[in-house]
Amino acid sequence: MKKQNVVVPVDFSDSTDRAIETALDLVDSSSQVSLIHVLFALDSISPGTLLGNVSDESRREHVQQKFDELKARHSAADMNTVVRIGNPGLEISDFASDIGADLIVIPSHGYHGMKRLILGSVAERVIRHADCDVLVLRRNDSE
Repeated sequence: MKKQNVVVPVDFSDSTDRAIETALDLVDSSSQVSLIHVLFALDSISPGTLLGNVSDESRREHVQQKFDELKARHSAADMNTVVRIGNPGLEISDFASDIGADLIVIPSHGYHGMKRLILGSVAERVIRHADCDVLVLRRNDSE
């Protein structure tokens, strides 16, 4: 069954392309796919902030360049893109709700043990907070 509005959280890892390909397979048009990348808030005492060469705007511009590369690679220039700042799991869920998404396609990195405890699980948080279905793609051993 085709979807009308699919959100793909993007972290630009190797898993990103697979998630985009999966989303594109589920819709009639790439304009029905929205890519979202969530930046963590800048720490006011980080070196880049103190020196003035890193800002939210410069980070957004960098992410947009990466989005443009992804869209070209997937021949999908009309995919929607958005950059938000905050907690990734919550921002992804809120964005999907804001646009009335019927599916979120998110890759899982498959962290276990201490690494998962320290890093947390964005996919897990999205599953808990999303108002729509969530398709979690398992990590391939080759990734």
